[in-house]
Amino acid sequence: MPQDFSSQISPPFLSQGSDRDLGLESTLQELSMYNFQVELSCTAIEVARIFEKYPLLPGAILREQGKFIGMISRRRLLEFWIRPYGKELFFREPLGMLYSYARTSILQLPDTTPVLTAMQLTLRRSPELVAEPIVVQTAPDTYKVLDIYELNLASWQIRGIETQVRYERSQTQMIQNDKMASLGRLVDGVAHEILDPVSFIWGNLTYISNYSQDLLKLIAAYDQESSGASHYINNLKEEIEFDFLEEDLSKALASIRTGAERLKKLVTSLQNFCHIDDVYPKPGDLHACLDSIVLLINSRIQGEIEIVKNYTHLPPVYCFMGQLSQVLMNIFSESIDSLLNEIVRHQFHPETTNSIDKPRIEITTKIISQEATKPGAPDSRWISICIADNGPGMSQQLHQQIIESFSMEKRADKTTSLAVSYRIITAKHGGKLNLRSQLGQGTEFEILLPLL
Repeated sequence: MPQDFSSQISPPFLSQGSDRDLGLESTLQELSMYNFQVELSCTAIEVARIFEKYPLLPGAILREQGKFIGMISRRRLLEFWIRPYGKELFFREPLGMLYSYARTSILQLPDTTPVLTAMQLTLRRSPELVAEPIVVQTAPDTYKVLDIYELNLASWQIRGIETQVRYERSQTQMIQNDKMASLGRLVDGVAHEILDPVSFIWGNLTYISNYSQDLLKLIAAYDQESSGASHYINNLKEEIEFDFLEEDLSKALASIRTGAERLKKLVTSLQNFCHIDDVYPKPGDLHACLDSIVLLINSRIQGEIEIVKNYTHLPPVYCFMGQLSQVLMNIFSESIDSLLNEIVRHQFHPETTNSIDKPRIEITTKIISQEATKPGAPDSRWISICIADNGPGMSQQLHQQIIESFSMEKRADKTTSLAVSYRIITAKHGGKLNLRSQLGQGTEFEILLPLL
């Protein structure tokens, strides 16, 4: 009398996925998977009948006394079926013996694995295993079988979504670049219009200063030549406070000169920041670029943050000055935001925050050498620009998120200013952008540019 193995075979159960509502970060748990459990003690013929009854079933989870052992696929079972004398040799024997012959490498993944990552792992398998289903662990000691074709279909769908997202982002980026270019030309034109009257003021200040001094000398000469000043002139001098006017006139002219000079520098810095780079890099003065950015951010600092400059002599560096100015502005903005937030937090919650020194951003420039990676090659020389603050620093999680945003393989919802800065430094300039930060010890950005 044939033995009944029905109690050792659980009926196949298909767990439905999310009805193809997939996104770029979808995981395996959103896909349809089969839950088909088989004990090793049952015969292969019983499993073959289940496969015949359910033609879409890709494989079976194998257990021994309830413990997970492995997986055998429909394809492997069919290979034994079509062998010469395969039915007579294997199909009346326990499934454990068949599995010992068919044992192959099984790709086992947690259900939190992203679909695209799982697809990459399947393609790395040897050619004879590419079509094998995947074992997915959905809970402790709970396993399901994922059909490779289900994974392929989901992967192609996500790739399509990714292509569409990239297209939309490229279109948005093109529009944004065009708007920024137009804005840059507009600001450059406005700055030029401001610079013209400032130049008139600046150019005429010297003459006004000389003329005023000559007039004061003439008045003094009149006083000396006249035997006695008239009562009317004396009253007029007292009315206009001539002594104070004579003393304060030079101070007023010096103040106008300082204001005109500051406005001229500010407008020039604005023109440099809005400069549209040419196709090829040009030699530029990095210290002048840094000073221009510091001048532009003074309105945000408002005397609350100290800027310390540690400059060493640097040769002109071939670069895209407009893009490099944007990188520096992005980095300064990150440091300023961190310091200002800490100042506000300390003002409102002085008992919960540590008292720190005066908020400070330190800029250090120098030339460094790095050992060559290949034997016999000369050491490489780099321009180093370090921008460090004494703020609260970053948590390990935030630090990791920023580092991951630098990678082109990561699919962020939006491109951050630091990610754009990283690509400008690495892709456009062949340099490096390093980030070092620790809670309570501040943050340091280091830009390395190759010195040709």
